[in-house]
Amino acid sequence: MILVLVETDGSGVIEVSRETLTFARSLAEADGAGDLDAVTVGDLTDTARDQLAAYGVRTVYRVAGEAFTAFAGAAWAAGVQEARRRAGSTLVVAAGTPRGGEVLAHVAAREGVSMAANVLSFSEVTPLVVTRQVVGGAALEEMRLERQPAVLTVAGHAVEPRPAPAAGAADVVDCTPEVSEADLVARVVSTDAPEPDLSGGLRSARVVVGAGRGAGGADGFGDLLELTELLGGALGVSRVVTSLGWRPHHEQVGQTGSRIAPDLYIPCGISGAIQHWAGCSSAKNILAINTDADAPMVTKATYAVIGDLHEVVPAINAEIRRRTAG
Repeated sequence: MILVLVETDGSGVIEVSRETLTFARSLAEADGAGDLDAVTVGDLTDTARDQLAAYGVRTVYRVAGEAFTAFAGAAWAAGVQEARRRAGSTLVVAAGTPRGGEVLAHVAAREGVSMAANVLSFSEVTPLVVTRQVVGGAALEEMRLERQPAVLTVAGHAVEPRPAPAAGAADVVDCTPEVSEADLVARVVSTDAPEPDLSGGLRSARVVVGAGRGAGGADGFGDLLELTELLGGALGVSRVVTSLGWRPHHEQVGQTGSRIAPDLYIPCGISGAIQHWAGCSSAKNILAINTDADAPMVTKATYAVIGDLHEVVPAINAEIRRRTAG
């Protein structure tokens, strides 16, 4: 049986958790177990419960209590372990988010088992053999998980989220596990309101325009923002852009930013360091604009334009405006 740590927000189950439920369901079907359970922390809205039912969840273990009013990785791990014991699960899965990775790392350490992070697929179920991203997504590794419970996180966009053919009951069982003071040493104590998000829903955008050092400065994004608007897409930037303070961090694409999987990614003035590639390698098509024909992003792109983005992008914008006029 499989237990999935599910993350929720005000709108219900977040997309990467729905992807993870889809991945876990395929594992359950391949193993013949069929049963899929979920564990959530904190409030569980009716919308989230309905979504879990639609994705085939049998039982939802709702972890609640004073220790779970704010995020604490070790405390959440205690909740996941309690839910696993109740469910009798032999596999624990979470989305490869910062929270998912931290919580399941605690679970694996407490259970004395290995953890496979950023899993893309599986080839066997007994024992479980998975393929995962390593070295920032530049290489793939096959990993065998022979000890139980097997613990793994699923890379973002490894699968498309799909509801189950038949809905599950999603019966709710409340859990209040014992939490020690040591479990709360590292915890969220306050949260600042984020800067206004101008990225247009970066993770879910079908078109993303990327900008790197080649933008030249904080005032070098005018044409790129116009292209983003013309294409109805989102703006994503490289780490160096946020490090220099040219654009806010929530627009960053890469290993320490957002992982994207648009139909079209247009990286402009981005060399394509391995950390950035980890965040954009799932794009279906890449059109690179760069002055360096040997830049890693250019060599990996589906299409490339060798030139200065400040000359190429305005020309693209002008052509789009011409074709859409009238």
